[in-house]
Amino acid sequence: MGFLTNEKLLIVGAAGMIGSNMAQTAMMLKLTPNICLYDIYEPGLKGVVAEMNHCAFEGVNLTWTSDPAVAFKDAKYIISSGGAPRKAGMTREDLLKGNCEIAEEFGKNVKKYCPDVKHVVVIFNPADLTGLVVLLHSGLKPEQVTTLAALDSTRLQTALAEEFGVQQSKVTGSYTYGGHGEAMAVFASKVKIDGKPLSECGLSAERFEQIKHDTIQGGAKIIELRGRSSFQSPAYNAVKMIEAAMGGDKFTWPAGTYVCNEMFQNVMMAMPTVIDATGVHYTNPEGTAEEMAALQASYKHLCEMRDEIVTLGIIPAVADWKKSNPNL
Repeated sequence: MGFLTNEKLLIVGAAGMIGSNMAQTAMMLKLTPNICLYDIYEPGLKGVVAEMNHCAFEGVNLTWTSDPAVAFKDAKYIISSGGAPRKAGMTREDLLKGNCEIAEEFGKNVKKYCPDVKHVVVIFNPADLTGLVVLLHSGLKPEQVTTLAALDSTRLQTALAEEFGVQQSKVTGSYTYGGHGEAMAVFASKVKIDGKPLSECGLSAERFEQIKHDTIQGGAKIIELRGRSSFQSPAYNAVKMIEAAMGGDKFTWPAGTYVCNEMFQNVMMAMPTVIDATGVHYTNPEGTAEEMAALQASYKHLCEMRDEIVTLGIIPAVADWKKSNPNL
């Protein structure tokens, strides 16, 4: 088996645990031989490069740099985990200002050094806002930028599989939409357990509320158990997203995407999406009145955080977005 493409994949934040896992996963999946690792923390970056070289992947031309001009030049695909990690007691929203400033610089680097990039996946929190900032400052088209949201859905799937004692893949239709944060909207009306509608499986409302709570707090639980924020699952899902953009298997878990339609305006949020070689494509969620109300509440929360970073001067007012990015 050869590589999926020969085009350059840039991994931003490669010195971190998510970044190094992304590098290893990309090479294991044989996405491209042309991989560049970028991080401003050079000692950690050198350590990751040594580890990757010790894996002895065949045919890979692994390069690394702490210079953004070198890293971003000619990149066709980018995954970035280059923000501050979430620590115990923190919400994703607590990372807002600092990581959105990092996202602003990242977007500007894309615009300056690789405007012909094909797809960018942003996974550092709060991803709905950092992805929006990258989109605005990069000048890219909305279908070219996605954010990691799938973990919320895979955590819901995991909890339901454990609850009913079935293989995880036997749980279908378990999706969360809206914000990738404490205000996510959990959709269960289309869930099936080994082909049987969840509504017919005898799950009490109280028990499902606990499962929803555990899903929303899934990232915090990882921190509690491992002493650090999750890194293997975000790395794998992010690489699968970029694999789909490269023309591999389509990615069908919800992704964060820019939405501006009759229901939601000017936000990046998790929707029913498909990522393929032409980018990300979304449809509107369908659910019960209660689920749609939860989604509206999540959207309202995202708008409030978006308006906060406008106030901070990280992005312009919505009315001026086309001046920053004519594609919006």
